[in-house]
Amino acid sequence: MARETSSTDLLRFALLVCLSVALMIVDFRSQYAHHIRSTLALVVTPLQVVATLPQEIAERFNIWFISSEGLRGEHEELKTEYVKLRAKLQKLKALERENANLRHLLDAAETVPDRVLMAELIEVSLDPYTHKILVDKGLNDGAHIGQPVFDPRGVMGQITQVMPFTSAVTLITDPSHALPVKVQRNGIRAVAFGTGNADRVRIAYLSPNTDIRVDDVLLSSGLGGRFPAGYPVARVISVESDPGEAFLSIDAVPVAEIDRASQVLLVWRGVPKTIAPKQDVPRQGAVLTERENRQ
Repeated sequence: MARETSSTDLLRFALLVCLSVALMIVDFRSQYAHHIRSTLALVVTPLQVVATLPQEIAERFNIWFISSEGLRGEHEELKTEYVKLRAKLQKLKALERENANLRHLLDAAETVPDRVLMAELIEVSLDPYTHKILVDKGLNDGAHIGQPVFDPRGVMGQITQVMPFTSAVTLITDPSHALPVKVQRNGIRAVAFGTGNADRVRIAYLSPNTDIRVDDVLLSSGLGGRFPAGYPVARVISVESDPGEAFLSIDAVPVAEIDRASQVLLVWRGVPKTIAPKQDVPRQGAVLTERENRQ
């Protein structure tokens, strides 16, 4: 029984080999098998596509995922770089403003006929009822009470308290401050009082027939001996006359950048370099004018 089965299998194998050889010869000698293969390929192709579809989908998803991750990482890097560049730009703008302010201070120092010293603002009073600042120059630099303080545009205030290394400056907008002024156009004298508002001073005690107009520039008059004469103080923005009042109501805007200046000038009136208070040699930051050089 086993021998018959083995003989039958061997016979079948021999027939299949012969058939395969015959088909190869026919395929080599003629084009019939080519048509058969084409027909079979047409039938098998959809099956191949369906079979390879999961792998292709997986590969495409993997490519998309990798691309998305790369784009997301690149976006984050660009965002971080943008923030850094914006910070650098803001710093450069701040440095540019500071340099411009320093140039203005130096230009202003050259026009001041007295000895001046540049000081840095280090603190602003948080009391809402006072307008005071703290600067980094004090007794050791020759600062004294009553000393006038300017910025490149005009009068800012005066020193009202002095310490060894710092000084407190009361601004012209402080409610307790009063500054003798005169109208540049005609020389009329008046007094500018602080209002407690950083962009307002008030001119008081002028009669209704006083010749003062909007846009008139007010200069320091030099009266009282605290502030040198002829320096810009404020510009008139409103002049109102009330029939029931004995004086005009006049508001003016300070010329100095009261709430924005970061460097100021301390002024000594007519004090030569060689006899400056508590200062035998000029410190760094002191600027001497042509008049002093001639002295």
